[in-house]
Formats: sequence, structure tokens, C-alpha cells
Amino acid sequence: MERQFNAEIESLKLGEGEMFHGEGILAVTKALLQSGVSYVGGYQGAPVSHLLDVMVQARDYMDELGVHVEACTNEASAAAMLGASINYPARGAVTWKSIVGTNVASDALTHVASAGVLGGALIVVGEDYGEGASVAQERTHAIALKSSMWMLDPRPNLATIARLVQHAFELSEASNTPVFMDLRIRACHVHGSFVAGANRAPALSTRKLQAEAATFDYEHIPHPPATYRQEKLKMNVRMPAARKYIREHGLNELFAGSETSVGIICQGGLYNNLLRALQLIGLADDFGVSRIPILALNVVYPLVPEEISAFCSDKTAVLVVEEGQPEFIEQDIATLLRRADIQTRLHGKDVLIMAGEYTAEVIVHGLMGFFGAHAAHLDISAGTRWHETADAARAREAELLGAPLPPRPPNFCVGCPERPVFAAIKLVERDIGKRHISADIGCHSFATFAPFSLGNSILGYGMSLASSAGVAPMLAGRSMAIMGDGGFWHNGFLSGVASNQLNGGDKVLLIMKNGFTSATGTQELVSSPQDESAELAQDKSSVRSDRTIENTLRGAGVKWLRNVYTYRVADMSKTLREAFTTEEPGLKVIIAEGECQLERQRRIRPVLARLLGSGARVLRTRFGVDDETCSGDHSCIRLSGCPSLTLKASADTLKVDPVAHVNHSCVGCGLCGEVAHAAILCPSFYRAEVVQNPSAWDRLLARVRTTVIGWLQPA
Repeated sequence: MERQFNAEIESLKLGEGEMFHGEGILAVTKALLQSGVSYVGGYQGAPVSHLLDVMVQARDYMDELGVHVEACTNEASAAAMLGASINYPARGAVTWKSIVGTNVASDALTHVASAGVLGGALIVVGEDYGEGASVAQERTHAIALKSSMWMLDPRPNLATIARLVQHAFELSEASNTPVFMDLRIRACHVHGSFVAGANRAPALSTRKLQAEAATFDYEHIPHPPATYRQEKLKMNVRMPAARKYIREHGLNELFAGSETSVGIICQGGLYNNLLRALQLIGLADDFGVSRIPILALNVVYPLVPEEISAFCSDKTAVLVVEEGQPEFIEQDIATLLRRADIQTRLHGKDVLIMAGEYTAEVIVHGLMGFFGAHAAHLDISAGTRWHETADAARAREAELLGAPLPPRPPNFCVGCPERPVFAAIKLVERDIGKRHISADIGCHSFATFAPFSLGNSILGYGMSLASSAGVAPMLAGRSMAIMGDGGFWHNGFLSGVASNQLNGGDKVLLIMKNGFTSATGTQELVSSPQDESAELAQDKSSVRSDRTIENTLRGAGVKWLRNVYTYRVADMSKTLREAFTTEEPGLKVIIAEGECQLERQRRIRPVLARLLGSGARVLRTRFGVDDETCSGDHSCIRLSGCPSLTLKASADTLKVDPVAHVNHSCVGCGLCGEVAHAAILCPSFYRAEVVQNPSAWDRLLARVRTTVIGWLQPA
């Protein structure tokens, strides 16, 4: 795994009255156990990976409690686990990353929402929205509306988050409806503390088995004619029950202020940003006390009409602070106010930006416009001064820099085994021309950035081969799809390979096999090595022989199949050229094998530290560039893209251009030398061996070499 969660696992065991310290997503994990959850499943992805990772690593403790934990192959299989709560009093929780995960899971969610649940069902979604996002800029809110599933958006405060997790199960059971908990990145990673409660053994668990299967009830089957009644139950029974529970248990929070003419309604997850903005314009203090009344919606769907009416009825104007578009909450509030004949002026997206992340600065802009129009008596000059100071600072920075900062797109890690593959593709393109490349979600999507700029589309995790089905028959040359081994098992095999075999497609599929779902923390796959100390492509016996990608492909009828070690650029180039030009029909699959460099470094660094500490001899490989030989054309950098391969001024005054240089971040993967060899570049790269704790023989050999080199050098 990416990291060990030993301390976090111990915090899950805290009892009644003890103080929990940690980050938001771990508070959710602890609250699940306090709620008596029976089963937990999910698919990894930022910012909620830690929830599942911690529970998987705490499997012994989970078994002791009777909690079943399952790392699912995709979000759809995780959502389908909630079927256990339809017929049984079992509380279940599943988790995944943002709208992309919810889209994959939506079919199962639709059916669970229609059938309704007996045991509480909670879906924890790590909402990845804004400039720091790695996915499409959409919200899960639309899915909640579509399927009539309730959505929580808790205030980023650990006590609030933990309280709402426990209320989520009770809300779900009170209304027989699954509940989303929408957690932004800032909520998942906010740090704080709360008073823990005792963990509850589930009512139905792996230690308290159900004696018999549930009695058959067709009303729990989401199939006509039962679905017609289920649809009416959503609005006529479940929605009123949910609103009643929300109101009676005070899930939404009202923060009174001294100003009564105006007010703000915000998503709970935006509360901290809103307070910061109010503080900047002088309407809130450093302790979070606002002069403006705030209704923080910890439940953003369904809204409670009585709460909205009570908050708005005595105010001349109310501002809705809702991140993302469309403005679902603002439209809902407008409808509620109109039906209640409340004439309070409502603002939202007219003074705030329609799309994009609501940072404190963005909210300040909206607040200044809102208060200027409806609360002119308020002194907001501090906001004006803050803007002037910020603008002046930006102008000064621009003046000092003299030019805009150069873009810094994401890139592969130093020594990443996937970078050599894209270097090989660039080399092959020189000979056979550009080919359509369907890219995919994963680390390899970084190849869409410079210097490679490879990839014509990204359609979803594991969907690269499927996405080439329409365009490939219309192209003169073969197209190529790229996916990782994580994407292959997530969706790629069925959506891509099986579909291609059914339709007789003639394409090239490149599978990056690094052994783990690397981009989300190197979680294990079906085909992960059993022995984590064995390197991929060097110890084939470490892979489960009956559960390999190769066997799966052969079982699907793939005949053209090649395995290539990724760092061998010349071999990869030759294999790619063959795949594109062979007359053999059908799917051509190249499996590029190379262990994730981060995983490798995590594995070998403790070993090297122990060896160094014991005084043992340690040999490390480093690469460098001979300044005198380097011509300065930098083809090596354009083909490699490694962050450790950079530029420096030449020591030779006759060389105007800077020369290539390998800095100290080099991990000795050898790609730079491989590229130089495969592309027939200048022979300026050299390989060096760094010996720590040298032996007597090493010292003698070094003296001999130094003496001989001294003889050969001119005086």
C-alpha cells in the first residue's frame, strides 16, 4: 500500500469519551463503526481512499467486530453491495471518488433507490470539484435528484461530520432511502478532533448470522408493476419522512447574527470558506462569529420548506452560496419561497460565478455585490482594502517576474516505468506517422501533457479501447488504445476487449502492467504480485498464475500477445512497430511490464537504510551527462521528459546553449541512456555506480582507477 495506517487503526478503537484526533475522512471511518455498520465496500480514489485503505488494513479488528469489508473491482460492484440493506436490518456503507464513480455506480443506485432499504444505506462520495480536481467538473447532486436519494454536505468540522454519519443511517432507515454524504477535498482532509463514542457491534454481521433468508416480497423488487408503487412512495411517504427527521433532529444549522435584514444560505461544505470571506470584509471575527445570519445546509436534498420559510420571511434579501452548476439549491429555494408567497429577494448565481470552485476570494466578490445592493449600511471597506492589497501584490509579482510563470503540468514520477513506453511511441511515430490514440484514466494520462502530447480522447476509466470502436474503422492505419492494469480490471476487459472480440476489431491495445492501482495509492488488483518484494517482469513466479491479465486475454481469444519490459525502449519500439504493421488480423495486445517506481522506492528504502545502518556495502546506480560531449540539442529531454533530466549552463564558454544535466533526484532507472541508444542520439550519457560503506577491495580498485586516469590525463 502507499502508506501504513497503524496509528489510524488504533484511533478506530477509541472508546466512549476518548478524544479522536485526525482528518475528516478518518472521522467518517470511526463514525461508521460507532453507527454499527455491518458491511463496507468501495473503490479507491482521492479524496476518500483512506476510508477503505484503513479498513482493509484493519481487517483483523473488523473481523473482531463482525464488519465485512470488501475492496470492490469498480464502483458498480460497490453500489450493488447496498442490496443487502433492502431486505435485512444491515447497515451498509460504500465509498468512491466523485461524479465519475457515481456515474459508474448509477445503475445499481437507481435500483436500490427504487426498491428502498430496510437497513441504513450510506454512500460516501469524495467530491473532486474545482481547480484541484482530476475529473470532469460535475456534481453528484444531479444523481441524488434524479433517483430521489438524500444528500448530506456536512460542515467541515470533525464533530459535525461524525454526528452526521450516525444521523445518515437513522435518516436512511426513517425514510427507507439510501443517503449520499458529499465530502469535498477540504472536508476529507480537514484536521480536528471530536469526542469519540463506543464502537457498536452490528445487529447483523459476520459474527451474528441471519438464520434464514428474508421472506420473498415482490414489493422490494425494482421491476414492474412494483416500480410504479415505489415511485409514488418516494414522493408521498419517503420524502415527508425524511423532511420530518431532518427538522426534528436539527441536521441543518442556524447561526444567528446581529444583522436581521439580510441572510446567507450555504452548502454545509462551504461554511468555512464563507466565514473566511466574511472575516476578510469585516463581518465575522477570528473565532467564527458572523454578524450575518447563516443557514448552513448540512442536508442539501431534500430541503425542508419550513426551515427555508422561517429563515427568509423576515429578511429583505437572502444570498444562496452554492458551488457548481446548475444552481439546484437556488432553484429549489426559489420555488419554495414562491409557493409560500414570501417576497424576499433571492440572489445566488447572479452575483457569484456560475461555475468553478468557490474559494474565499470568489465568495468575497459575491458578498461585496450582495451587501452593496441590499445592506448599504454595513461597513465593508475592509473588503475593498483587501482587494486593493491583493491586486497590488499581483501587480508587484508580475513586475518582479517580468513575464507570466511558465505552465507546470502534471508529470510522471522520476523513474516511472510508463515514461519509456511513451518515448518508444514517439520514436515509432517518426517512422509510421501519427496514429489515433485513445487514452485512459490513470497515471498514463500524464502523457497527454508535454513533452509527449499523446492521446486524442479520454472517455472514462478502462474505456479507452471501447472509445476507439467508432473511429478505428474510418482510419487508414491501426488505432491504439492505452489502459492500465487497474483500468483493465475495472472496466476495460468487458467494455473494451470483449466488445472488440465480439465485433472482430483490428486494433492495438497497450496495457501498462505495474501491479497495482497506482494512481490512487497502489491498492492491490486481481493480478497483483503475491510477494510484494518481487519485481514485476523479473520474477514471474510472484504473480498469481491463474489470475493474470495474459490468461484472461487468451481466454477471450486474443492470439497476438506480447510482454515487454518497459525500460527497454528499443524492444518496446520494435514491438509497437510490429503491432502497427503486421498483416495478422484481430486485436494486438502489448503488455508493458514495470513495477511502479513509487512502490519500488517505498519497498527498497527501508532495506537500504537497514544495510547502511549496519555498515553493509550498498551499491546505487546513477546516470549523468558528460558536459564536453553534450551537443545541447536536447533531443534526449524531448523524448524522455524525466524531471531529473534538466539543463545547466555549459562550462565551455564556446558553447552558447545550455547542456543536459541529470540532477540528484535520479533513481537510476536508465531511461535516459535507453532513449539515447534507441534514438541514436549523442553518446553523452554515462552510468556511474555509487558505493556506500565500500569494502577494502572497493577502495583498492578506486585508487588504481584514479592512478591510471591520472596517468592518461594531460599535465
